[in-house]
Amino acid sequence: MADAASRIEARIDQVLTPDDPLIEPMGHALRGGKMFRAFLVLEGSRLHGVDEAVALDAAMAIECIHAYSLVHDDLPCMDDDDLRRGQPTVHKKWDEATAVLVGDNLQSLAFQLITGPGLGGAIAQRLAVDARTMVKGQMLDIAAETAATPLTLDQIIELQQHKTGALIKWAAVAGPLMAGADIGPMSRYADALGLAFQIADDLLDVEGDVATVGKAVGKDNNAGKATFVSLLGLDEAKRRATDLVQEAQDTLNEYGTEADVLREAAAFVVSRKK
Repeated sequence: MADAASRIEARIDQVLTPDDPLIEPMGHALRGGKMFRAFLVLEGSRLHGVDEAVALDAAMAIECIHAYSLVHDDLPCMDDDDLRRGQPTVHKKWDEATAVLVGDNLQSLAFQLITGPGLGGAIAQRLAVDARTMVKGQMLDIAAETAATPLTLDQIIELQQHKTGALIKWAAVAGPLMAGADIGPMSRYADALGLAFQIADDLLDVEGDVATVGKAVGKDNNAGKATFVSLLGLDEAKRRATDLVQEAQDTLNEYGTEADVLREAAAFVVSRKK
């Protein structure tokens, strides 16, 4: 993951042009995260023999989409967060108008990258669909805050499959999709991984601390939102996450030891501290 992040960091320096007045806040939005989605693209591409340069632009594209979603999600009209990745959010470091434009620009940059040489229309179309699915999930999340009754477990799973799972799934299937291979195993891997990732996020909101997590914690509980933890309890949520990791790892059996890094990534998802 550190290797993937360093490769994306280098690509950021190449892609963000000095004449862009948003270069600094865009770089601020892109840098400092785990770049987990980029890692999934690069590792899935390696597994399926995709050209490294092509895979890198696909990985950069998903990070742009993810970063844009976070910049907009942090705005006062959405989640109203002051801290992201241990740093001030874009609208706090600059202003709200800049944050809106940074998000807009990152989304456009993603599609500039994903329609470049070696990348076909199918993967760009899939990114557009999954990015819209993510937005739908965000809207469902906002609606849940004012709903008369808390969401059920099934409704939370559906919401998170949209909000968190869609971009993780795109990242996981990008490699086989670009290679013209069967996306089934990586798609099933992503389904389990995405749900485990969100349960881990809910656990961090309860058990994590701001200094380590790098963003506000305890917000869901304070807002009275239904989460995997509030509905399942801490112990059951942890057990469910562990089961999902095993499920994700099992979907990779056909790849043999070549998929060991992806198996380790699934375990990392529930053991991370931020």
